[in-house]
Amino acid sequence: MKVSDYIKQGLKNKVEEPPPNYQTLGKNKEGVHSIECYAKIENGKIIDAKYKSSNRCKKLIALADLICENLKGQSIENINIDKQKIKDFFKEEKEKNKIENRINIILKALE
Repeated sequence: MKVSDYIKQGLKNKVEEPPPNYQTLGKNKEGVHSIECYAKIENGKIIDAKYKSSNRCKKLIALADLICENLKGQSIENINIDKQKIKDFFKEEKEKNKIENRINIILKALE
């Protein structure tokens, strides 16, 4: 899939402010790119995940949205994001190095 097609389908997890009753999982800023991740947690599991990011990079926005989808249902103690699965999802994108870089920005926020 292309990032532009993913965004056209509608972002499910982007927020402008931290949602009430969500805890901050982490944040990261590299250059002009910034991300904050939030989760609603019940019984040690992430039942919902949201993010707030800079709006300069469509790749960052789409990747963060997909990664938040992948967080849902995971244990808060053992977050595991499969980078290759994320890259494969956006395999139609030409700038593979930018995809890798934006994934790393998001994952640093989740460390």
